[in-house]
Amino acid sequence: MQEINVTGVGLTGGTFELVFDVYNPNEYRIRSTRLEVGVDLEGTHFGDALLERPLDLSPTNHSRVVVPVRFEWAGVGAGARALLTRRALGYGLTGTVLLETPLGDQRVTLHGSGNVPLKPFIR
Repeated sequence: MQEINVTGVGLTGGTFELVFDVYNPNEYRIRSTRLEVGVDLEGTHFGDALLERPLDLSPTNHSRVVVPVRFEWAGVGAGARALLTRRALGYGLTGTVLLETPLGDQRVTLHGSGNVPLKPFIR
């Protein structure tokens, strides 16, 4: 993850963008038609990401991928506690991506997690 950009805040929640540097180690292009991901903070469900526009990852190259996320305030507590106590945030991503192949779209499960220091990412 490279950046977190807050794009909207409301009474029930808000929206932000997660910006990733995605590396495709393969010798071939990867194209997806849809990405659906649940976002957890400190083990608590926080929000959902949906990328409905095509994603094109060049072979053996890095690509900047911006994923919009919608969240509810109810999931913010765990993240706030981590920010106050550790100044870092544990996150988990679970979802699916539809990959475009010569045989049609193929559904692939995604799992990822990490620990991110917050200060460099908040603008």
